[in-house]
Amino acid sequence: MTQEPQSPDLALDLDALSAAVGEHPDRPAAWRFIRAFARDWSQRPLTETDGCTPAELDAAQARLGLPLPAALREAYQLLGRRPDLTDHQDALLAPQDLYLDEDRGVLVFRVENQSCAYWGIRVTDLEQDDPPVVARADLVRPTADDWTAWLGRVSVEFIEIVLSEALCADEDLMGWVPLGDTGLPEDITGTFRRLPFPEYPIGQQPGSRWYAHDEIILRDDRQTALFRARTEAALDRFDGEDDEG
Repeated sequence: MTQEPQSPDLALDLDALSAAVGEHPDRPAAWRFIRAFARDWSQRPLTETDGCTPAELDAAQARLGLPLPAALREAYQLLGRRPDLTDHQDALLAPQDLYLDEDRGVLVFRVENQSCAYWGIRVTDLEQDDPPVVARADLVRPTADDWTAWLGRVSVEFIEIVLSEALCADEDLMGWVPLGDTGLPEDITGTFRRLPFPEYPIGQQPGSRWYAHDEIILRDDRQTALFRARTEAALDRFDGEDDEG
């Protein structure tokens, strides 16, 4: 994947993002992107005390009797104690709360805030360093295996987590745009840059897409678009452009 040039008005490390999601996976680039995002979009940068300890993760492995993939361990050691980055809408489970969906053979690590959806890794993939992530809606009549593909790697999923949770991090800096059959309005498609992030869930067409412009991040979910401004000034500029459109 061709790397996009760095753009200071976006306040995003696009080089790291491109490397993390590219054809040749660069897992450390995912953590670089998250570090930069925490620094620029949250109240404080990540520190060494913001992650879970190896001992906590070892204890989770022993309790579950299952290996934790390298990428999952690295993510927890990076930001496992930063709910401001991971838990505004949905919840990243603490190591002691990780659990196995035994009927379907999936290790669950993230839960929607009303337990309407779950994210996990198939047990058969746990030996991989950076395995694919699957998701499941809380259906009234679940099938024998209702977990479906979500994103191709755990490291990419954690980028999605911090971006998605940032949308809900500050009510005064967030909003939504209703979308009709034609999708994003021209004033957005003409100014916003599509981020080098895969369309997801995997196999769903069309799926969610990420965009950014002038200190605004936006997720196009095809029916609505949620956005978040980094600053009040950026939100005012966005609202002004929207009024003009």
